[in-house]
Amino acid sequence: MTGAPLSPEAGRVRPEVPTLALMRRLFVYKPGLFAFNVLSWGLFHTLPAAFSYLISRIFAHLGEAQGLAQAGKNQHPAVAAAWLAVLLFAVARGSNIGIFAAAVRAWFKLWFTLDALLRRNLLAWLVLAPGSRRLPDTPAEAVSRFRDDVEDVAANTEVWVDASGFLIYSAVAITLMWRVDPLITLVVCAPLLLVVVFVQRLSPQIRTYRRRMRQATARVTDFLGETFGAVSAVKLSAHEPQMVSHLIRLGETRKAAALKDVLLTELIKGVNTNMINLGVGAVLLLGANLILRGRMNVGDFVLFFALLPRLTGSMGYFGDMIARHRRTGVSFERMNRLLQDAPLPQLVAHHDLHLEGEPPALPPRAGAEPLRTLDVEHLSAVHDNGRGLHDASFSLRRGEFVVITGRIGSGKSTLLRALLGLLPASGEVRWNGEVVQDPASFFVPPRSAYTAQLPQLFSDSLQDNVLMGEAAGEDVLGRALRLAVMEQDLRELPQGLLTQVGARGVKLSGGQVQRAAAARMLAQRADLLVFDDVSSALDAETERQLWLGLSTELPEATCLVVSHRRAALLRADRIVVMEEGRVVDQGRLGELLARSPQMRALWSGEEDEVAV
Repeated sequence: MTGAPLSPEAGRVRPEVPTLALMRRLFVYKPGLFAFNVLSWGLFHTLPAAFSYLISRIFAHLGEAQGLAQAGKNQHPAVAAAWLAVLLFAVARGSNIGIFAAAVRAWFKLWFTLDALLRRNLLAWLVLAPGSRRLPDTPAEAVSRFRDDVEDVAANTEVWVDASGFLIYSAVAITLMWRVDPLITLVVCAPLLLVVVFVQRLSPQIRTYRRRMRQATARVTDFLGETFGAVSAVKLSAHEPQMVSHLIRLGETRKAAALKDVLLTELIKGVNTNMINLGVGAVLLLGANLILRGRMNVGDFVLFFALLPRLTGSMGYFGDMIARHRRTGVSFERMNRLLQDAPLPQLVAHHDLHLEGEPPALPPRAGAEPLRTLDVEHLSAVHDNGRGLHDASFSLRRGEFVVITGRIGSGKSTLLRALLGLLPASGEVRWNGEVVQDPASFFVPPRSAYTAQLPQLFSDSLQDNVLMGEAAGEDVLGRALRLAVMEQDLRELPQGLLTQVGARGVKLSGGQVQRAAAARMLAQRADLLVFDDVSSALDAETERQLWLGLSTELPEATCLVVSHRRAALLRADRIVVMEEGRVVDQGRLGELLARSPQMRALWSGEEDEVAV
């Protein structure tokens, strides 16, 4: 059924899901693994506070021992205490190495698991979601969201994993420093808190610059992808200089956007780093005065110096955490745009990834009720320019060969795509009298198979392009290739079925690409075979063999064919004539030639084409 828009949320503003809510949903995907990461990295980041304290105790005990020696007193207890501090320091350092090894292993497992989950959800919605699926931007832009934006989310996960350790370290460090001297502690910490406020105020600029940089990068990627796919057109038109100039302009725009993003990031890092120098200066000025006055010993002075760099880094870390959080919000926005009408938050939905053990077997292909009748009633699909399909109705029965014909731009391909659910449409489609609720999910093998007007092949072998991962026997493969009239081509190809076809089938001729796509469709053994002008690149004899093979070897096959070629029109049980997006007549060839001016014009044009 296509009586309602196939994308229920299309045309209205999607509510924004808070970044924190999306991240929280990711964290609970593997709660045990996430908790272990937080615990292990928390210990790893907190133990340096113990290192600093033990180092300060070593210096304090050594200073005490020196004072006792100068006073002629027994210094052995102080020396023993210093050695004990050294031993504890060695144990703590050794423990930290072991914790680090376990934490790194756990982190990579968490990182790649969440990466895989995000990419799985993106791909699953684009491929399996109900309704028509169209990318909002170019394929290259979609790839950048699978790659760059997913990695941004993983980087933000790392921030949250480390946060508890840095927070505990900061609390311990400030407590230890406060016990030594509250005034120096306040002087050191005040600028660090200002950094956090500074970064918070820069949040809008952080999001804006990151969004512009991602968009500029996507434009460069789009242009490169389209250029590589049209190298012949560029060379034949001798437009290489213009293409290079445009690429340079896109590169300059990207450079400017990236420069702003990087400069802002480095500005924040620079401010964070300089806080260490300010803190060291404050300790030197204030601490030296306290030592001279006898209010601070060497151990306490060393404690400040040992704690200060990591404390400054920890406080700066929280400023950077805010910046990363803003950038992650931009990444979530971009990925949600790719999903378009997905229920929120589909992007972070929980699914089993099967990353360990044997992967599950592919589910068996669902059975389907054999086709008896297919009825299309008042089907409409209008493009943005107002053209398209308007109120089309027709029927076909099992075993019929129905041809849809018309001039260029009359809506033939739009009719097929709307029928199959590849375009949002209104109207009704009935299979054996039952309304089809979601054509995009319904019209798949074994019910239906489709070959587009411009079929897409993968950069793989011819056999893999035909079978598409199906474990079909040689009889199925052989029959599909025979019906697609490819046997002679196989003998001429250098490696037969194992011949690599190249990107988009560039190593094959146009006719071979169309027949390979037809063989791929015929290997699916579907009830309804839908051809969108696949004979346009075939010579008359090859096309005749194609239709003859279908009628003799698959007499019960139901075919819906877009064509204006004589071989298809003569083979047709019924012809549907279209003009300006509407069905203007239907019937057999003789009847239409007798009463339809459009059909006579098409037949006459085909005769002229054959004569030429």
